[in-house]
Amino acid sequence: MTYKDQLLKQREEKDSFFKNSKNSPLTEQQKHSFNGLKHYPPNQQFRYQIELKQYEQQNKIDMMTSKGIVQEYIRFGYVEFEVSSKIYSLTVFKQPNSDYLFVPFKDKTCGIETYDAGRYVELEKVSENMYLLDFNLAYNPYCAYNDNWICPLTPFENRLEVEIRSGEKNFPE
Repeated sequence: MTYKDQLLKQREEKDSFFKNSKNSPLTEQQKHSFNGLKHYPPNQQFRYQIELKQYEQQNKIDMMTSKGIVQEYIRFGYVEFEVSSKIYSLTVFKQPNSDYLFVPFKDKTCGIETYDAGRYVELEKVSENMYLLDFNLAYNPYCAYNDNWICPLTPFENRLEVEIRSGEKNFPE
């Protein structure tokens, strides 16, 4: 199965989960009119195998959420990637007592084509310090669909001065 086929299958499975699962972020009313999430077409140029550079000092920070509640995260490290011949950097966060690596980001599509508070992307471990950063898998936080959810907001340091035209788009109401 090609990468594009795998990605499209994943997107179909997520749409089914949103439409049918009791754990969906959508309300019952939203589920009735839900016809699937909107995405940019698959684009291999936004898929990077990169090194995760861990910070020597992994400081705990308080990250504000969509409901004004503070959640604690660790500034774990950073990744660098290239778009249009320019290098960009994103801080990778981790919750205390967890191995989940969390990369919230905002780019120049936010508030226009994508969710105004930003999107999330996860790192997939490939080898010791090498990870896959695939913006085709960038997704909206659950608070983009329903105000009942609490979502960490993108810290200032992860605001990019470039369009990442990949992954999930704005959720239509």
